[in-house]
Amino acid sequence: MSDPIQLAFGIQDWLNLFVHYLSLSLLSIGGAITTAPDMHRFLVDQQHWLTDAQFSASIAIAQAAPGPNVLFIALLGWNVGLNAGGMLAGLFGIVITMTGIMLPSSTLTYMAAQWGHRNRDMRAVRAFKQGMAPIVVALLIATSWILAATNGKELKDWPVWLLTATAALIVWRTKIHLLWLLGAGALLGWFGFI
Repeated sequence: MSDPIQLAFGIQDWLNLFVHYLSLSLLSIGGAITTAPDMHRFLVDQQHWLTDAQFSASIAIAQAAPGPNVLFIALLGWNVGLNAGGMLAGLFGIVITMTGIMLPSSTLTYMAAQWGHRNRDMRAVRAFKQGMAPIVVALLIATSWILAATNGKELKDWPVWLLTATAALIVWRTKIHLLWLLGAGALLGWFGFI
């Protein structure tokens, strides 16, 4: 694992981080995790504020922890802040990223939910709700691809991809509880099949 990146952050850097998360907030259809590929592009590839390992670890730790799915945003902000100047900067990074990701989408969601509830019988409202499902699925697939690529999984690891596709089909087409699939995946991993 490489050493963390050491940065000197100015006001413009914090503002850029905040504005980027403000814009991602409005794109986070299906949850903040669907914008992880662009967060990776911005934080790791473009700005070099985080390493691949820090980015992947932030998402993995947040997803393993109980609580809201959006916790990974706080960890990303924390890591950017730590790299920029220590614990106080880490706390400021949390405030910047969480406010940026939550404020626009929460406001828009509240207003749209109020309007959608008042107009729920309109054909356009029903069509919009049905049309959003494929977009959310595509964004989740893109997120999975980025996370797999940063953890060294490539297309040559076909058993992992086959297991993923099989599990997705089973979840989609049957009523088997997800815990059974998680248990089956754990057993396959235990015995070394994947």
